[in-house]
Amino acid sequence: MKKKLITVLILSATLVFLAACGSDSGSLEDLQDGGTVQVGFANEAPYAYEDDNGELTGASVDIATAVFAELGIDDVEGKLSDWQELIPGVQAGQFDAITAGMAIRPDRCENALFSEPTMQYGEGLVVTAGNPHGLESYQDIADNPDVKVVVMEGATEIGYLEEMGVDPSQIETAADIPATLAAVQSGRVDATTGTEMTVRMAYDNAQSDEIELVESFEQPPIDGVPSYGAAAFSLENEELRDAYNEKLKELKEDGTVAELLEQNGFHPENNFVEDGSVTTEQLCNGEV
Repeated sequence: MKKKLITVLILSATLVFLAACGSDSGSLEDLQDGGTVQVGFANEAPYAYEDDNGELTGASVDIATAVFAELGIDDVEGKLSDWQELIPGVQAGQFDAITAGMAIRPDRCENALFSEPTMQYGEGLVVTAGNPHGLESYQDIADNPDVKVVVMEGATEIGYLEEMGVDPSQIETAADIPATLAAVQSGRVDATTGTEMTVRMAYDNAQSDEIELVESFEQPPIDGVPSYGAAAFSLENEELRDAYNEKLKELKEDGTVAELLEQNGFHPENNFVEDGSVTTEQLCNGEV
């Protein structure tokens, strides 16, 4: 009986070992062999979003697609996800990578491996038409406890607002950028904020007389602004991240990244991050 129990235990351990060995479906070699990479994204233009045909597009997507093509992976399959589910998704193996212009922050670096920065950007603000509260900064929101602001779930702006003194009771969240603008249009809240390119593009697309973009918005004087966006990978997939960085560097140096930024409405110089000027290691360590 004792020998039979030992045999069962050995067999069970062997099966667990074999299952673990076969679980690395997102390795660089596997992706190159299959020619397809599963990429998670949040619907946030102009970084990563679905176009009218339901296809994944945007600056982050175009850059990632160019990098993966250099790695011999030509088929980028986009998987739409809520923003706050992107990092858990890549960690759980639902995605091989995520690309949504996500800012590199120390807390996020604990849960995902970021590539080197692909872009930099500031913040923007959309308010009720006529800007009745005279909002031109996060400080203005903090100074008026009657003001309500909505932010996309999991976005860095929640922390920025609180750091500037905005009470958490003033902050609401919504699943995506269209939902945040809809909340302002309906009069449920007074403002919404996000990265400058995101709110500007969303505002232009809304073509609504009920909201307006604050052109005089003052960038918050806090760490993390400007933000540096990048693709991200599972903590266990350092090989893929390193290979991605190698090709990203080449595409920065030959002008491809700057060109793709410009094609998506970004400034090819102001939003471009020269290789080595700001590193992911510095951002993860809170040095920038």
